[in-house]
Amino acid sequence: MATNKDFSVADYLLARLHQLGVHKVFQVPGDYVSGFMDALEQSADIRPVGEVNELSAAYAADGYARYAGIGAVSLQYGVGTFSAMNAIAGAYVERNPVVVISASPSAKNRQIIWSEDVLFHHSTGDLEVGRKVFENITVACELLDDSRTAPALIDRALVAAISQRRPIYLEAWQNVWGEPCEEPKGELRAVPAACDLQSLDAAVETSVQRLREAKKPLIMLGIEIARFGLQKQALHLIEASGLSFTTSLEAKTVVDENHPQFIGTYAGTASRLWTQDLVDQTDCILALGVIFTDDYLQLLKKDFGQIILVNTQQARTGLQYYPHVPLPQYLGALTSALGLDENFPLPLHPREPLSPLLGATDHDTPLTYERFLDTLADFAREQRLWDNSALILGESSALYAASNIMGMPENSFVADAIWGSLGHETGCALGVAMGGGRRPLVVAGDGGFMMMCQSLSTLVRNRVNAVVFVMSNEVYAIEQAFVNINAFKEHGEFAPFDILPSWDYLALAKGFGARGYRVSTEGELRELLLKLLVIDETVLVQVVIPQKDLAPQIERLAS
Repeated sequence: MATNKDFSVADYLLARLHQLGVHKVFQVPGDYVSGFMDALEQSADIRPVGEVNELSAAYAADGYARYAGIGAVSLQYGVGTFSAMNAIAGAYVERNPVVVISASPSAKNRQIIWSEDVLFHHSTGDLEVGRKVFENITVACELLDDSRTAPALIDRALVAAISQRRPIYLEAWQNVWGEPCEEPKGELRAVPAACDLQSLDAAVETSVQRLREAKKPLIMLGIEIARFGLQKQALHLIEASGLSFTTSLEAKTVVDENHPQFIGTYAGTASRLWTQDLVDQTDCILALGVIFTDDYLQLLKKDFGQIILVNTQQARTGLQYYPHVPLPQYLGALTSALGLDENFPLPLHPREPLSPLLGATDHDTPLTYERFLDTLADFAREQRLWDNSALILGESSALYAASNIMGMPENSFVADAIWGSLGHETGCALGVAMGGGRRPLVVAGDGGFMMMCQSLSTLVRNRVNAVVFVMSNEVYAIEQAFVNINAFKEHGEFAPFDILPSWDYLALAKGFGARGYRVSTEGELRELLLKLLVIDETVLVQVVIPQKDLAPQIERLAS
């Protein structure tokens, strides 16, 4: 087949990525992958976004994919790709397609390696180690060693990514990225998961029976509803059935929380007490696209046999399992089976009214987790901040406290709540801004921010008007709560390994080129939030809270 000498394998990948909606590729440079980087620099459709840390770059690609549908990161062989593995594992667990792009020694260098037994830089000595490592956390792992076969392998991997909503790994020999190849033909399409119609019919029939017999049924939406673009179908089912619904923590704002049938985010014992009480009362939960973690153990131990669960991994009604029942087909079939039957239960519980805005502020009231988030949430509602912003939470006490916020619009909340990697929140803010066009409002713990603080400089470099709030208590509070919650009592002591160093956040912000602020009272926070409405640059805010402040949500969860 004829090839265009001016069109390379790297150009082919970039063309395919652009077709799939990618406009940014996050990168940390490396000599092996320079052929791809050169093509990226010349691309008219996709722009490179430089990062200073491989893990941050991969987190940014993850944040980008959450809004754009797919993300991409280009990294140096070995030292770069291995540094990014944590983020890619999180994307794998949370059903988020990220393309990892790399390169390894060229064909010429491999001859030297084999003939002279030399260890090339960044290599373990096993030239297939990248594939061996990444095949555990991707749905396709391709080594591109020939420009003639590379297009087909790229297409196959990308189709796997968009079909299964999970990461892939593409590693070319150094010379291959720059070699000529054929141009893409047609467009890539996701391949629907195999569906056994008899199994689907049985699952739907049993589901309808269980829902009709239940006295207090409830719908729970999970993150796969967003990953597979099923929000409209899910809302159709909710409104057709008249049932109240909740979401898992990771899936918060998968649909608009102002919907009258929404009863709040369910985060196990960290939920709003009103929401937890309603979930405890239900005798049938229809869980769609939910990935249950150990945060939900109490629910699973109590109600496992009363849960209808359909996600990409399984379909079951209580203890009955059904093979090959994909979530999209199940959702459509169940909605059709239920229809708009007037005998189907109407919402059983009135919507809990939103608490009034804080109004008058006591300037000297010290901040706590709850007071900070209540003030932020009320201010956001008052100023309609969530319409064009995203609240990004890290794996910290603030994540579970923030699950209690109500009334957020669709796609305004981001969290690494399933994988739970410290630092994800600051790293992915860049991708959220570029993929979703939203202003990132990050809430990080001391520990998480310290891991990814250098991401602040990339936000500044790209002129992103992100605000990073650091809940500054100088301890790993959530870790300590799970190790020994008694440390939070008056005479309790924190474990030495949970105590963090003291940082000068204002000096750090200045060093990275960001604006820096420090708040410790409700009045100071309220005044700063008003300033932030007109600040159009990167901001770091140290939120000083007592070391022994224990968010009640964490207290319930840890206990």
